[in-house]
Amino acid sequence: MDKQEFLADGFEAHRPHLKAVAYRMLGSLSEADDAVQEAWLRLNRTDTSDVQNLGGWLTTVVGRVCLDLLRRRNARREAPYETHLPDPIVSRQETVNPEDEILIADSVGLALLVVLESLGPAERLAFVLHDLFGVPFEEIATILQRSVPASKQLASRARRRVRTAAPAPDPDLALQRRVVEAFQAASRDGDFAALVALLHPDVVLRADRGLIAGAGWTEIRGAAAVAGQALTFRRLSAFPLPVLVNGNAGVITVADGQPMAVMSFTITGGKVIAIDILADPARLRKLDIDVLGGD
Repeated sequence: MDKQEFLADGFEAHRPHLKAVAYRMLGSLSEADDAVQEAWLRLNRTDTSDVQNLGGWLTTVVGRVCLDLLRRRNARREAPYETHLPDPIVSRQETVNPEDEILIADSVGLALLVVLESLGPAERLAFVLHDLFGVPFEEIATILQRSVPASKQLASRARRRVRTAAPAPDPDLALQRRVVEAFQAASRDGDFAALVALLHPDVVLRADRGLIAGAGWTEIRGAAAVAGQALTFRRLSAFPLPVLVNGNAGVITVADGQPMAVMSFTITGGKVIAIDILADPARLRKLDIDVLGGD
């Protein structure tokens, strides 16, 4: 086996892990693919004869690439760290393919990714690499060109934000599905009291409509306000399909055989604490949604 073939085999073995890192860093599946491809190009341009841990080296490279992408992305925005809904990973109910399982491991739901979107690039890198992938702070400090204590402080700040704003979902998928079905039924029936009973007092509803009528990003907080908004959901579609969104219970609303919205629910303690809705037609067309056809 020549050197090129050896590197290619090693890279392919680490590709799923690298894409998982990039997805958590960027919240975009296409940008994650681009970051992984850039890591492959850098691997080919670099003398790695002294590299003892190829996986660790590649993880560091992907981290640097993602950090640069985040900084450029934020520099283009009028409002730094402007929030939008990250790309959801949608799969058939009870079924997640092996590649997606790696992408959404460790309860990486949309609610967590939304919170990560609100972090600065350095905070996001420190938290993702250390807390989610166990990269030592010495390596993170090198990427950030900061001291180890400063890197630890960045991760600690991000960790507090995540714990406060992105509670872990109930692991019982059957319970999640029952709550979502009850939520849908109450929405269809126009039962405001039943909706409020299903919602956590601190529930947040986030909707990303893209450029539709200038709607853009909507965020609503509190059980009464979210229940009032939920009463309009019945107009989205008469054909809601149960799906998994990043491994959690969700729904796709459909009209004329086309997805109109992807809805993700975060259930904690049997209550809905977050609803995340992607209703941007341009982004929906780009997603790999294969749940609308037959088995």
